[in-house]
Amino acid sequence: MNHEQALQRYIEATNTHDFDNVKKLLHPHAVYWFTGKSCTTMEDIQQFFEQAWETIKEEVYGASDIQWITVDDHSATCIYTYHYEGYIDGEFVKGSGRATNVFLKDEEEGWKLRHEHLSRHR
Repeated sequence: MNHEQALQRYIEATNTHDFDNVKKLLHPHAVYWFTGKSCTTMEDIQQFFEQAWETIKEEVYGASDIQWITVDDHSATCIYTYHYEGYIDGEFVKGSGRATNVFLKDEEEGWKLRHEHLSRHR
């Protein structure tokens, strides 16, 4: 799996709404930055994902305009526009924002997400 496939697998895992699938693709010391919240432990990250899935039912997450701004043998960083859609209290919602993802390559396990930063469009 290369870095581009790692991003695609991460998005696919996110859309399963099962954190065990997401966790397989995360670096053990992953750090997430969201608008108004930082998650620095796996437990924090899991809680954030599960709360989001509970809030936005049937959420579908996607990425467009992906640009790989650094890539080498051990790390890769991309920026993209994220999109989501789903239902809050039975009402269809959708939105988008900016994302930055940093992947590190583990020689044994392949590419793992080390950092994600999401912010809403203003």
